[in-house]
Order: sequence, then structure tokens, then C-alpha cells
Amino acid sequence: MNKTILLGRLTKAPEIRMSSANNDMLIANFSLAVNRRYVKPGEERQADFINIVAYSKLAEFTNKYLRQGLQICVSGRLQTRNYEDKNGIRRYVTEVIAEEIYFADSFKKEDDSILNSDKPVNTQENTDTNTNGDVFPSENDLPF
Repeated sequence: MNKTILLGRLTKAPEIRMSSANNDMLIANFSLAVNRRYVKPGEERQADFINIVAYSKLAEFTNKYLRQGLQICVSGRLQTRNYEDKNGIRRYVTEVIAEEIYFADSFKKEDDSILNSDKPVNTQENTDTNTNGDVFPSENDLPF
């Protein structure tokens, strides 16, 4: 089984491009800073910078909603590939192919910058929707 789950912050805004090989499919590339679990005594916490690739609808989602510094959870598969650069040197790349992306930051009421006016209008008051269209109560309606 090849399953990777990462929680971290975007190091910069996703880079979006169109693939010329696959019928102009949208591709998003970004890097996630993931803190290491353990800190050696007397040292600062270390982070790993993991390259993430998202395709198609998930690439559209990243382009629309993700920005530098945002904390997200990415679920996907680990993939390695190699290629020859323009100098003829063989390069190896390890990256995570995103299958699901979730917001992990908590938002203040006045911080609507991530969910701007392009947000779909919901007819039910006090509910939110995730990327799968599931409806769940807003923070004000939760019993805890």
C-alpha cells in the first residue's frame, strides 16, 4: 500500500501550469513545510520540505483557495521519477501525488481572505460545505 498523509504549511503559492501531453490537464505544484516530531535538546525544531503535485480538479482547487502560509492536510501517494536535464545529467525526483486536500487552519470570522466572494452561496444558514459537498454545522452550532 502506498499512502502518505502530511500536515504542514505551504511555503509559497502553488505554481499552476497546463500539461501539453495530457489534453491540457491542469497541474499544480507546491511545497509543504512539515515539522519533524522530535526536537533534539538545545536545537530548534526541524522541518522537511515535501514537493506536492495535484492534477485536474484538485489543481483547480489549489489555484483557487491555497496561499502561502496556509496549513493544510494532504493525503496521497509517494512517487519517484527520473529525467535527464538539459545538460544530460540524470535527475531523480520524489514527490507526493495529492489525492485529497483539507484545510487545517482555523479561520477568524473577519478573515475571509481564503474563502472570498467566489465561495458558493449556501441556502442553509449556519452551515459550511467541504470540497466533497458534505454539509456540517458552523463553529457556532457545535455542542462543544
